[in-house]
Amino acid sequence: MPEWTVKPGPDDTSTLSKPAEPPRTTRQQTIEKPRRHTWAWIIGILVVLGFGFFLYHQHEAAEEAAKAKENNQQKAIPVTTGTASKGDMGIYVEALGTVTPVYTVTITSRVQGQIMEVHYREGQMVKKGDPLLDIDPRPYEAALTQAQGQLAHDTANLAESKIDLDRYQTALSRNAIAQQQVYDQEQMVKQNEGTVQNDQGLVDNAKVNLVYCHITSPIDGRVGLRLVDPGNIVQANSTTALVVVTQIQPITVIFNVAEDYLGQIEQQLRRGQKMRVDALDRTDSKVIATGSLLTLDNQVDTTTGTVKLRAQFDNKDGALFPNQFVNAKLLVDTQHNVTLVPTPAIQRNSQQAFVYVIASGDVANVKNVTVGATDNNLTVVQGINPGDVIAVNGFDKLQDGEKVAVRQRGKNRNGQQPSTQNASAEDQAP
Repeated sequence: MPEWTVKPGPDDTSTLSKPAEPPRTTRQQTIEKPRRHTWAWIIGILVVLGFGFFLYHQHEAAEEAAKAKENNQQKAIPVTTGTASKGDMGIYVEALGTVTPVYTVTITSRVQGQIMEVHYREGQMVKKGDPLLDIDPRPYEAALTQAQGQLAHDTANLAESKIDLDRYQTALSRNAIAQQQVYDQEQMVKQNEGTVQNDQGLVDNAKVNLVYCHITSPIDGRVGLRLVDPGNIVQANSTTALVVVTQIQPITVIFNVAEDYLGQIEQQLRRGQKMRVDALDRTDSKVIATGSLLTLDNQVDTTTGTVKLRAQFDNKDGALFPNQFVNAKLLVDTQHNVTLVPTPAIQRNSQQAFVYVIASGDVANVKNVTVGATDNNLTVVQGINPGDVIAVNGFDKLQDGEKVAVRQRGKNRNGQQPSTQNASAEDQAP
């Protein structure tokens, strides 16, 4: 235990002082150093734990925000939108039509004989006068030669009888023969003239039969499948077809429309206007060809209350095929500057047709509309403005005032997405 000592002060006063501590040993210094390192480790661990707690808290906050955002998105009803536009709408009369060629020729043989050669290929386009078939002409060439020989013989007899008639008339003028002999000779001349005419007819008939041995196309068109082969024997005036030629350029479509449209159609035809007719495929989605109304029938079918119309198409690409069934659409009128919306956007209840207009903030509002004409995927409506963005699907859960999540916005006429919901109708037509 340390002892306290008394030291004299400068003024001879004594003070009590603590005795000086002895110097620390090396062992004591070694013990104090680990204590300082321990505190440093404790402080470092506390800092790491604090930083880890901060990161964990930030991660939990981000997850909660993401869940909240996801919940909000799940509450919003996903929809696809379209845009009301301003434009023209054609008023069409639709009917089922049949493609009918202007000319269809079924060629049969007019002479009997063996087919020597077939000149056409199946499905070939031919012109008027192109060779199709050859029948053995040799029997008819022989018949022509025989007829020509008989004609020459009878022509000589006619000439001889005329010479005799001249001689008899000269003798009669001299009273050398009887009048009756002259009359008989005159009748002989007439008989020979008849014989020569008959022979000429036989010659002409033989020439015609010879022409019939070479069958040519009577029209421009397309030939069908080959019906006979070389070597077959054909009969004269048989009903068996040798080849069928069908004109396909131009071609027509015949269809029926209700008699209610008759006055409107006749009025435009009298003014000389060409009424457009579109021929569509069976699905009524693709236009095959476009032509014009040619004429209409002269009476109404009383059993159906319809009138038959014929439209003509150039058919340069051969899209229309004879006897093909098509959907014909006759343009009878055009409405200008009307509001057009995608047809799927129009919904109906028991009282009214309506659409869901997407207002600012992606909120759906119900707007009642009056529905007009429809063409393909567009419908004329009244009750909304061009440029309004409307929902075109998601109606099973959609209600008035519901929040929506737009999955795909309607495109404009150039196929681009509209920049804003309130863009002009000309730029946001679907």
